Amino acid sequence: MKLKKLCSLKTVALMALLAGLSGRACAEMNEITVAQQYGIGYLPLMVMNQLGLIEKHAKAEGLGEIKVNWRKFAGSNVANDALLSGNLQFAAVGGPPLITMWAKTKGSIDVKGVAAIDSMPFYLNTRNPNVKSIKDFTEKDKIALPAVKISVQAVTLQMAAEKMFGEANAHKFDSLTVSMAHPDAMIAMMSGKGEISSHFTSPPFQYEELKDPAVHTVLNSYDVLGGKSTFVVVWATSKFREANPKTFAAFFAALKESIDYINEDKKRAAEIYVKATNGKEPVESILKMLNDPEIEYTLTPKNIMKYADFLYKIGSIKVKPASWKDMFFPEVHGLPGS
Repeated sequence: MKLKKLCSLKTVALMALLAGLSGRACAEMNEITVAQQYGIGYLPLMVMNQLGLIEKHAKAEGLGEIKVNWRKFAGSNVANDALLSGNLQFAAVGGPPLITMWAKTKGSIDVKGVAAIDSMPFYLNTRNPNVKSIKDFTEKDKIALPAVKISVQAVTLQMAAEKMFGEANAHKFDSLTVSMAHPDAMIAMMSGKGEISSHFTSPPFQYEELKDPAVHTVLNSYDVLGGKSTFVVVWATSKFREANPKTFAAFFAALKESIDYINEDKKRAAEIYVKATNGKEPVESILKMLNDPEIEYTLTPKNIMKYADFLYKIGSIKVKPASWKDMFFPEVHGLPGS
């Protein structure tokens, strides 16, 4: 009788242990890392960080406490490496890097866009008075941008080169580009010293540069794309989304709330930007940018397929998406993307 009771107790203990192990194995991550870059293009992520929105929605999903690490990278190339190594769960980058990663990882970890977060123009500024348009660049000019060949600025420059010089010359200016974080690039160009004479940048840096009468714009991304186009998207892997559905849902809900927050009160959003960046720009200056009708905070991807078609045409990707929806998770499929 005692032996039978002992065996029963052992069975119960074993079942409890297995249940515990099963629970832990199925548990979602309680710590994630999110990466962004520099400028007001990443404002929704700054709002999420400052207001603790991911943590808020994680609790609503029943996940309890979750730790969110925030990282800042100079360019999408660094974010790519971190995502592939598993050290990063969400990254905010330009459309072309997403398209490249989607094509590269299709059938493996399947990187896809969570959503767009904004549409805004970015300018190629120069302090070289001899450069009136991109056709005036020579080998003596150096153009700073976040990441050579793959950043949204680099690909937009390739598209502009193709339009002006033909498909065979899409890479005409690649040799002139230098990878550099926007704050450092602005300092380098504005100093008038060294090799950097031009900067393919983004808000707010492009507007700060243009306050100097020696600086002028030679290219506007909206002119190349033919209208409003997505500047920043957030991506993740399908592998992460499938293993962590509630964490993914919490992030998406937090992103949507942050964009609604910006659109409802842009002054509050401008204050958050200045605080988050320890910026020297007055709140009124940032607010003026946010009120620019060309700048829009939205989850809707715009003109993404123009980038995809171009990258496929010049051979930068080997797989062509049939639709922008192929490159994004279902949460945004109901939006009027392009």
